[in-house]
Amino acid sequence: MKRLGLALLSCLFFSFLTKAQENRVREVRKNIPLDSIVLSDPFILADSKTNLYYMTGTGGMLWKSNDLKLWDGPYTVTKTDSNSWMGPKPMIWAAEIHPFKGKYYYFATFTNRAVKIDTVKGNVIERRACHVLVSNKPDGPYVPMQDPTYLPANMPTLDGTLWVDKDKKPYMVYCYEWLQNLNGTIEKIELKPDLSGTVGTGKVMFRASDAPWSREKDEKGNDRPNKVTDGPYLFQTKTGRLGMIWTSWIYDVYTQGVAYSQSGTLDGPWIQESKPITPPNYGHGMLFRNLEGKLLMSLHSHKSIKGRYRRIPHLFEVDVSGDKLVMGKPFIP
Repeated sequence: MKRLGLALLSCLFFSFLTKAQENRVREVRKNIPLDSIVLSDPFILADSKTNLYYMTGTGGMLWKSNDLKLWDGPYTVTKTDSNSWMGPKPMIWAAEIHPFKGKYYYFATFTNRAVKIDTVKGNVIERRACHVLVSNKPDGPYVPMQDPTYLPANMPTLDGTLWVDKDKKPYMVYCYEWLQNLNGTIEKIELKPDLSGTVGTGKVMFRASDAPWSREKDEKGNDRPNKVTDGPYLFQTKTGRLGMIWTSWIYDVYTQGVAYSQSGTLDGPWIQESKPITPPNYGHGMLFRNLEGKLLMSLHSHKSIKGRYRRIPHLFEVDVSGDKLVMGKPFIP
C-alpha cells in the first residue's frame, strides 16, 4: 500500500507540474544554477556541434548551458499531433535526446489522461506509452514520424531509451509498468533503421524482482522484492562489458542499481549487482561525457518535503575504465 501511495503521489506531482506548464506562458530565465532547477529524470546531451549542453526530463521542457553550471530555460521543444492517441496536451515524462545518423531523436513517455486502458486492483491506468519524435537540431522543434504508435496501446510503458546492439540494429529499451503487470519489467524492442517505428514485439530482459537490493513490504508487513522498474540506461565499460543502470526502491528509499549482460548484448542474461550504486534517494540516472571528455552521471535527488516531492538534478563523476561502473564523488561545475 505504501508503494501504491508513493506512486499516486508521484502521479499527482507530475500532473501538477504538467498543468502548471499548460496554464501559463513559460518565461525563459537566464543564468539559473543547476541546483536551483526543479527537474525529475534529468537527461543531458553534450553536443559538440553547437558546443552546448541540452538538458531535458519530465515535463518535456529544455534547458541550455555552455558550462553545466548556469542554465537558460525552460524552452518548449515538442510539437505533438493533437489528433493522435496522445491528445491535445499530453503529459511528458523522462524525455531523452539522442543524436543518431545526423538527426536528433526525442525519446519520451507521453500520457493521455483522458483515455483509460485498464483497472488493476482498483487502480485506473491511463494511456501512457513511449514514443519518439525527431528534429534536425538539438533544441527542436521535435515532431512525430511515420508510425502512430511504438508499443501496444493496452500496455502502460515508460522511460524508453536508445541502444544500438552488437547486431548494429537500434533498439528501444523501456519499462513495462508494474501498475498493470504487478512486477515491472525492463524490455527491448527493435526499431526501424530511421527510428520511425518499431519492428516485431517486445522481449523481457529482466523483472524488478530479480534485483536482490530492491525491497518492499506486502499488505501483511512481510518482506519481498520491490515491483518497480524505472529509468533504464545502457553503457559499456572500457573492457566492452554491457551494463544498465536502473532505479527501484528499498522500502521508501528511491535507489539506483546496475545490472550486467553476460552475453554482452541486450539478450543477456542480465545479472544484478547485489548492492545499489548511488547514495540513498538518488536515481533515474544517465551517463554522458562533458565537452572536456569527463564521464559524468546526471540523476535527480528524491526528497519529500511536507508530503511533496522535490527533485533536483545532480552530477557525479563516474569511472568505467575497468570491468564495471564505479561511482565517484559529486561533480560541481
